[in-house]
Amino acid sequence: MAAEDLPSVALVSLGCPKNLVDSERMLAALALDGFAVTADPDGADVAVVNTCAFLDLARAESDQHIDALEALKAAGRLGRIVVAGCMAQRYGREILARHAGVDAVVGLAGRDGLAAVCRRVLARRRRDGPTVCVGPVPGSAPDDRVRLRLTPRHYAYLRITEGCDNRCAYCAIPDIRGPLRSKPLEQVLSEAEELAADGARELILIGQDTTAYGRDRPAGGCNLAGLIERLRERLDVPWIRLMYTHPASFGPEVIAQLAAGPPVVPYVDLPLQHVNSRILRGMGRRVDRAAIEDLLGRLRAAVAGLAIRTSFIVGYPGETEAEFGELAAFLAQGLFDHVGVFVYSPEAGTRAAGLPDRPPPEVARARWDRLMASAEVLALAAAARQEGRTLDVLVDGADETGRLVARHAGQAPEVDSVVLVPAGSAAVGTFARVRVTGAEGYALVAEVVEDPIA
Repeated sequence: MAAEDLPSVALVSLGCPKNLVDSERMLAALALDGFAVTADPDGADVAVVNTCAFLDLARAESDQHIDALEALKAAGRLGRIVVAGCMAQRYGREILARHAGVDAVVGLAGRDGLAAVCRRVLARRRRDGPTVCVGPVPGSAPDDRVRLRLTPRHYAYLRITEGCDNRCAYCAIPDIRGPLRSKPLEQVLSEAEELAADGARELILIGQDTTAYGRDRPAGGCNLAGLIERLRERLDVPWIRLMYTHPASFGPEVIAQLAAGPPVVPYVDLPLQHVNSRILRGMGRRVDRAAIEDLLGRLRAAVAGLAIRTSFIVGYPGETEAEFGELAAFLAQGLFDHVGVFVYSPEAGTRAAGLPDRPPPEVARARWDRLMASAEVLALAAAARQEGRTLDVLVDGADETGRLVARHAGQAPEVDSVVLVPAGSAAVGTFARVRVTGAEGYALVAEVVEDPIA
């Protein structure tokens, strides 16, 4: 069959890297089923939105994208609309009540059957009702092998767990994605080898809680440190990056793996959410301030040049001005290289949603402004201190001016600052050695001092 005769499908991927992995698996399944994948829903036979439902802002973004697709469909420029992912899993038929133009809703368990759903809605008569495929999440972690990747070829996300058992008081992820399910070790290794063979030079380990890897499997099985050790043995990739860790699960063996050096880069994503012990206890984080400070001290002492990314929540129910002040003073110590701040969002069904004394929205927003302003001052000062340093960077692409956008080992894609290099001085997807000559805001400006390195 000629390509122009194939049904066309466009996919909009929203949310976190875990969702992106699902989107890549969806696209591969659709392509293998005979769909022509297109980047533009305008003119497509089917558009799929892989939604996020983590926060109210994420749900609003998902609704906006669905609204835009409904407008295309009403104008006769789009055939069918399928809503998939976390919002579909959590809200199911409620989506159909808000969006009359949606033809199907597919939950997380229906991910690998998406192609059949798309064919079903294409063959459907106009008077038939929408298709709803939402059921319990699978009992095991999904198999993410065979993906049509949406990241640049030189880096890829490697999901090692699905779901979560932490049950933080503010978080609905266990209700959406279910309990912790660790992938079998050989499945993770096979997927990692597949990604490396496809050109990935950097593998980024992700999950709801990567430090929980193996906790749900038989006693004596492989934990996160053991998995990293096996990745060292089996793979020939320059960089392995660790994301989505939990301070209560961060054992000495994982610190030892970070300290052992390449291919594991000196970087860790360690969401803390707060530092006041009472707030942390109310959040169900299983650590207090003393435990956090002890962990940070052990990490810094063991891992030379370690970059730490963290995130905090402000406006949590019961947060007093003094407790926020404690958080602000903690951040001002400059312990972190990258910081994200979120305003607390009450999620239906979570313990925190029913807690009293939630700070008014304007107070929470003011606290967000103050913390972000402090984080910005620290980031700008840190960037200025980099001048004159020599760094190895991985070139991701080019910006709108043609300059190359790269990252050193202490920068993760999409969420952290970047290194800007003159156009044409290195090839995308390769490593280069650069000298920092200045800064533009958070970004470092550098020049290549050696030919691309292995």
